[in-house]
Parts: sequence; C-alpha cells; structure tokens
Amino acid sequence: MAYQESFDIHSRGRGTIEITAQVGRIARAAGVPTGIAHVFVLHTSCSLLLTENADPSVRRDLETLAGRWAPDADPAYQHDCEGDDDMAAHGRSILAGVSVTVPLSNGALRLGTWQGIYLWEHRTVPHRRRVVVTVVG
Repeated sequence: MAYQESFDIHSRGRGTIEITAQVGRIARAAGVPTGIAHVFVLHTSCSLLLTENADPSVRRDLETLAGRWAPDADPAYQHDCEGDDDMAAHGRSILAGVSVTVPLSNGALRLGTWQGIYLWEHRTVPHRRRVVVTVVG
C-alpha cells in the first residue's frame, strides 16, 4: 500500500523550519502500521534533514558549516543568475540532500528522542517550498 500527500512551507530566508508535525500527520493519515515515510522536497536550493531538535545551536552551527562548504559570492562560481547566494544554495542542497526516509512503527514516525525533520532553506530571501511525503507499508 502507498499513500502520498504534499504540503507547502513558506521560508523566511536562510535557516531551518521544523516539519516533523506535518510529516507525522501525513504518516498517521496513511493508516500504515509498519513501513516507511519518504520525504522529498521539489527544489534545488533547499534541503531536508534529520537532526537534533532540542538545542537550536546545532542548526546555527550547521549554517556555519554550510558557509564553509559553499560560501556565497565565490568568484569561481559561474552560475549567479539569481544573486550571490544562487550557486551556494545549489551546492548546499546537493551536499545536505533533498530527501529523508523515516521508519514507521504503530502508524507513527519512529524518530529518536532528539530527532526532528527540518526543511533547510539555503536562499537568503523567502521562498515557497513544496514537500512531498510518500508512505509505503
């Protein structure tokens, strides 16, 4: 059995937005007791991550790391059609990934105590992002 639903997230610009509750609601609506929830974002300049949800400094430190991996306005970039953060956002998306898969147990997301699912916006200005959740069981 498979079930699929999508939802939009409106970012405020670069940073993380927790989407665990939205994904959990979709997983419960699927009515699958045991399976997986695959979460995918339909964009090339943001990512999805499964990370610490208790201490926000972890997500701030991830921004610091990402700035080292793919700095804005690097003069070596050729692709800058949408501004100084354009190629950096694409690079960060590739490095962090655009999907996560979470097991389901008893119809709910089987996350660890300190885990949450986040959309990670890599652009510096607000964007509307579409997330697709596919539940298979």
